[in-house]
Amino acid sequence: MDAELIAEFMKQKTFAVVGASSNPEKYGYTITKNLLDRGYTVYPVNPRLDQLHGVKCFKTLADIPVKVDVVDLVVPPKITEETVKECLKLGLIRVWMQPGAESEAAVEFCNKNGIKVIHGACVMMH
Repeated sequence: MDAELIAEFMKQKTFAVVGASSNPEKYGYTITKNLLDRGYTVYPVNPRLDQLHGVKCFKTLADIPVKVDVVDLVVPPKITEETVKECLKLGLIRVWMQPGAESEAAVEFCNKNGIKVIHGACVMMH
């Protein structure tokens, strides 16, 4: 994994966590809390939640009122493939695919469309 790219992502201020979860056993729960605890502004994305860790949840990336710096994906690969297309439409240029969320098609889409992508590494380890 590209250490410079990871450093660039971690210097950012705002993260959207797509696949945020209210289930403490899910990564979508732990990652959201971890980023908040580390002082990032976090926008959880989950169509079924109103809030998580005291922060308002959004139904979709398009519903977030600001342009986030990093989109962190904690969803199945098929949803990742749809979400990266939405990122392109919204002009979001940094995508972090958590282990298990990545697919070759999604990574290829990012590479072809100028979206910086990290995969194969967990955001909580950096």
